[in-house]
Amino acid sequence: MEPNTWLWILAGFTALIFLGTGLLKLTTPRERLVEAGIGWTEDFSQQNIRRLGIAEVLGAVGLVVPGLVGVLPVLVPITATCLAVLMLGAIVVHVRRGEFLPDALRALALLVCCVLLAVYRFGPNAF
Repeated sequence: MEPNTWLWILAGFTALIFLGTGLLKLTTPRERLVEAGIGWTEDFSQQNIRRLGIAEVLGAVGLVVPGLVGVLPVLVPITATCLAVLMLGAIVVHVRRGEFLPDALRALALLVCCVLLAVYRFGPNAF
């Protein structure tokens, strides 16, 4: 498979995950998130949870749209780098709370996806 093909698949998959989790954070009250067992939300205010949701939704858009429309495609690896930093912060929060499996592992998997996208889109497979 050509590298550009699997990078588009990876970007789309990663964007869908961030879009889903971002919309969840934007549309669900903090209390319902806590009740649903999303433990880390106990440590954050509703406003901070919404900010994270906004960052994730914007990140999802930034992983795909600039490359599709060809306007400032350098935003794709920049976005992937920003999302990687966000996931690094998520890993720290989950580890501090003792939420290793599956929460920290999920964040680590997304971190790896974002790093791969950033490295390849900044480097050998830039647009």
